[in-house]
Amino acid sequence: MIRSLYFAAGILSLVLGFIGAFLPILPTVPFVILAAFCFSRGSPRFETWLLDHPQLGPPIHAWRRSGAIPRKGKWAAAIGLTGSGILGLAFLPWPWNIVPMSIAVVSGAWIWSRPDG
Repeated sequence: MIRSLYFAAGILSLVLGFIGAFLPILPTVPFVILAAFCFSRGSPRFETWLLDHPQLGPPIHAWRRSGAIPRKGKWAAAIGLTGSGILGLAFLPWPWNIVPMSIAVVSGAWIWSRPDG
């Protein structure tokens, strides 16, 4: 039962990561890393497939090895977070308009504090 839940969570994370490849608001790599974590507990075969994947595997290996995020990923996250923060400032009423910008600043600071992968 637990393995099935981990497997389902891994599939869901992978689908969200796939959607995030096309939508700038949704991050791809964190969902792929989460999928690898879930598959490690729910389906070793899917974990192996994900780790051996030419595009998806390297960020997972970098994260597992040293908590690293590739520089390209950091820039992509910064651009997406900045866009989300600006949209929040432009379209939400006070005081709600500072919530997306605050999340963007905190998330961005954490992302840039990680080593380069």
